[in-house]
Amino acid sequence: MGGQKFSDFAPPSKCTDRPSAKKRLYQVWRGRNKFLCGGRLVFGPDAGSVLLSTVLIGGPALTFCIKMLLRISELDFLYGRIVLAGGFILTFLALSFLYMTAARNPGIVPRNNRPPVDFEVESVRSLDWASCGTPSFKIPRTKDVIVNGHTVKVKFCDTCLLYRPPRASHCSVCNNCVQRFDHHCPWVGQCIGVRNYRTFFCFVTTSTVLCIYVFTFSLLNLLEKPGPLWRNMSDDTVSVSLIVYCFISVWFVGGLSVFHSYLVSTNQTTYENFRYRYDRKENPYNRGIGQNIKEIFFSKPVVTRINFREWVNEADFHVQSISRKFSADFIGTNGKLDLELGVIGKDGKPFPGILQNLDYKGIEESLKKPKGGKVIVDPFVLPSDQDDKYTTGDSFTDEDRSEFSSERTSSAVLGR
Repeated sequence: MGGQKFSDFAPPSKCTDRPSAKKRLYQVWRGRNKFLCGGRLVFGPDAGSVLLSTVLIGGPALTFCIKMLLRISELDFLYGRIVLAGGFILTFLALSFLYMTAARNPGIVPRNNRPPVDFEVESVRSLDWASCGTPSFKIPRTKDVIVNGHTVKVKFCDTCLLYRPPRASHCSVCNNCVQRFDHHCPWVGQCIGVRNYRTFFCFVTTSTVLCIYVFTFSLLNLLEKPGPLWRNMSDDTVSVSLIVYCFISVWFVGGLSVFHSYLVSTNQTTYENFRYRYDRKENPYNRGIGQNIKEIFFSKPVVTRINFREWVNEADFHVQSISRKFSADFIGTNGKLDLELGVIGKDGKPFPGILQNLDYKGIEESLKKPKGGKVIVDPFVLPSDQDDKYTTGDSFTDEDRSEFSSERTSSAVLGR
């Protein structure tokens, strides 16, 4: 007949189970980060934008330095060499801070493989999870913590399965919770958090100083030449291009420098400034300008909370979502769901794995009613004494037929 054979229900052999393999944490990390040098360098998913920023900063700056090097014989000995050295130093600092920001762990919070132990799961009334999604969890979405005498609410992260620390937020681009999350910078290709905010601020300010530096000395090169200014501009198009480029760029990086100087002085992040508007209510983290600056620039660097080079079991990091794991291949019980044991019955024991992994498609196909009006019944599944009862064509509705199909399928399998 067209039904399933007994061999189709046999549980998989234990020898086919893949042994748990040891891997570095960065190799199984579920965030979208990119890692280099064996997990020592942590980039964001859009790390390629660092190369674009390198060209936008280094291209004009090195062009200016090369031009000054070619004109150094025409200039005063000390003046020419000081200007040239200043250009190289600022370019080196700006690019160094750029890569220090982009390749550093911004303060990623280690995620949990399982929900907290107080994660209580409701009884599942219907396991038609292909349409209803994940089950409902009895856990508060927020909880209160005290910060500097103020009550601050922290949220539960459904992706990382933890309560976020104060000032932390989940970055949708990197798919990580980040301590003291400021923003995700597309020019750096990395989240800006507690561990790379200093270098980000230095990157922005040195880029601003570099733009002003190149703009000023390119303009002086035109003004120092004898003759009308318009004729010097037509003869020295490189200096004119550098002046225009730096004039436009300084509004962008200069604006960022001023904005982040304000954030540092008030101890805010970009996310908090746009989300909470502390100018309208009291900022629990503001301790005065002096203390705020000291906290950002002169305090000890925050130690990373995660070691991407540590050895872990690969199987522990291949946890699928609950709905995806059970909705496709499990038909229904009145049991309960446990996040570690899987589906458990009313007696508290785990539901047999063979019943969680059954393929019912072949049985359901064999029970479909053909055009002749009778349901084709597989005698292996349905005993002969019940055959006549359920093969009378239109004696019951499609909903009843579906319900009965599930009942007799489960009973037939459990009987064996």
